[in-house]
Amino acid sequence: MLELPTDLPADLAPLSWLIGVWEGTGVIDYPVGDERLQGEFTHRVSFSHDGGPFLNYAATGVFTGDDHAVSIPLVSETGFWRLGRTATDADAGPGLLPPVGEPLERDVDDVEALRAASGGFPIEVSLAHSDGMLELYLGEITGPRIDIATDAVVRAAGAKDYSGASRMYGLVDGHLLWAWDIAALGTPLRSHASARLAKV
Repeated sequence: MLELPTDLPADLAPLSWLIGVWEGTGVIDYPVGDERLQGEFTHRVSFSHDGGPFLNYAATGVFTGDDHAVSIPLVSETGFWRLGRTATDADAGPGLLPPVGEPLERDVDDVEALRAASGGFPIEVSLAHSDGMLELYLGEITGPRIDIATDAVVRAAGAKDYSGASRMYGLVDGHLLWAWDIAALGTPLRSHASARLAKV
């Protein structure tokens, strides 16, 4: 049974089912030139909150190959997930600047006002990868399903070719299922990896 926390800022209500640590396995299948990179990996994802109107995110993966005979650390990610909304004078930032307006206690009606005509809520996900990649994803969360796609990708000078991505997350039978499509290394956007994770 999934237990939802009740002590969250109102903005986190649509995202609350993500909170916790999820672990499991997945598969990679992606063509690069004449080669096909394939195999299995173990994956650990953590969503937490520290009182702000966002979730903290961290993920790691280890490539194991089809026979689980190898153990190769893959790229790690860290970032923030939040509902998309316009910042107000009551919000801190940019940088370390404090709010210039009176603090506002947002409630369920404020969050409901963000709901799109489609029935979902806009979501923004900012991620930093350990290999010098930064991504900003935009998309929508509708109940236990999230669909996001890159709005911007920033690469360090020495990073590998990577130009865009889309991801889908869903809660199915108490498991976090996800799929990640990428455009990289000369291959246009296509399926790259997917996994099934259980809450630990």
